[in-house]
Amino acid sequence: MILPGAGETLVAMSPVPLHSQIREILRARILDGSYAPHSQMPSESQMMASFGVSRITIRQALGDLQKEGLIFKVVGKGSFVAKPKAFQNLSRLQGFGEAMAPAGYETFSQLLSARTVAASDTVAGHLRCTPGEEVFEIQRLRYLNREPISVDVSYFPQSLGERLAKEDLARRDIFVILENDFGHPLTHADVQIEAILADELLARQLRITEGSPLLRIERLTYAHDGYREQPIDFEYLYYRGDAFQYRLRIDRT
Repeated sequence: MILPGAGETLVAMSPVPLHSQIREILRARILDGSYAPHSQMPSESQMMASFGVSRITIRQALGDLQKEGLIFKVVGKGSFVAKPKAFQNLSRLQGFGEAMAPAGYETFSQLLSARTVAASDTVAGHLRCTPGEEVFEIQRLRYLNREPISVDVSYFPQSLGERLAKEDLARRDIFVILENDFGHPLTHADVQIEAILADELLARQLRITEGSPLLRIERLTYAHDGYREQPIDFEYLYYRGDAFQYRLRIDRT
């Protein structure tokens, strides 16, 4: 077990409280893998001796980490490292790869299907076409650091979807292709999020237990065609609830 404090020094006269300094040291060890997911943290007594602080200071630091979801406590056994969740900020319209790459995550996709389907009432309503009209459906299994993280089911106008199906959808974000290759500047998206339970198919695809929690996102993305905004991409995104989260800053004005 790696004891905290080795190589890190607390600054007693710093305006930053000791428990905050300890929290940052422990957070860094969790995020860099020194404390592996599901491993047990050093005991409170070990941390007290290593940092030279009181028990209440250690508990304040651990409490902050628990609120952040970086650790969890088991009564009678101590603190353990939680599996970190990747997150995407909803304040910007980005593709999955675009959002994850700056954080150092490896992403790629497995194309599950690319086919022409008849638009359901819901899809037709969003893409402004007639129910039963041909649209193009693309299903992908998205991977984050080589673990399946989401199933994306996307619908496009027929001709646009056929063009997309010829692109490298395993390595490239559809948003990037739409803007950079096809010249469709994206403007905004309407997003709806709800919690659901994984059915048998989604559980198998995402390698989780049937009935596990998922985030189900409906996203309708618009592009400017030179004259006005038009819906260009309607999709259902099914994210593993144990491994991913969306974040949003809300200002009070």
